[in-house]
Amino acid sequence: MKSMLSAVLVLTLFDLRAADDRKHSPCSNPLGDSGPVSETAFSATAPRFSAEEAYSAHMPEHLHCDACRAIAFQMQKYLTKAESKRSSVKAPAVRLSESEYVDTLENSCSQSWENYGVKEVGGVKRFAGPGLKSQETISVMMTGGPWPARLYKLCHSYLGEFGEEQIYEEYRRRPAALAEFLCSEEQRTCTRLSNKKGKSLNKAKALQSEL
Repeated sequence: MKSMLSAVLVLTLFDLRAADDRKHSPCSNPLGDSGPVSETAFSATAPRFSAEEAYSAHMPEHLHCDACRAIAFQMQKYLTKAESKRSSVKAPAVRLSESEYVDTLENSCSQSWENYGVKEVGGVKRFAGPGLKSQETISVMMTGGPWPARLYKLCHSYLGEFGEEQIYEEYRRRPAALAEFLCSEEQRTCTRLSNKKGKSLNKAKALQSEL
């Protein structure tokens, strides 16, 4: 498989605050010479992908939770926008017809997903993009490549698993909790991943205690 990944530098920091403070401080050099500006540059490297992460047609299991939350955010966003078009100040949140919410959810899954990518934080791969917690660190986010197709496929799998009607009813009941319904309830992807990590941690602790 040939994949093209575009690297986006998501955060670059320069340590210019100290120099600026010296320039404007009343205790600065009376001759007005603030001295040379001290610049501290930080480098970042692109994440290194395993064969599964680079070439598999499916979403790697360890990224399912982040991907699910991104999908839930987009579903909520699209449904909210669709309802707002039919709403007014006097009658907010007008319910969509079946054909409308089916089309809206289909459109949310069929988008380009170009604003999402993967970055590596502390040696751990994480999805990044709208609706996901930002990591305050210097990193490179890899977009494009297999990720849009994987999000497209996973999103449609949720439509098939739960059905548009159930997803829309959950949205109507608790719009901000759609991610909880799709991703975090019992036996859902984030819960399974959390349980798996907990078991691995307990096993590591047990092995350490035996040493």
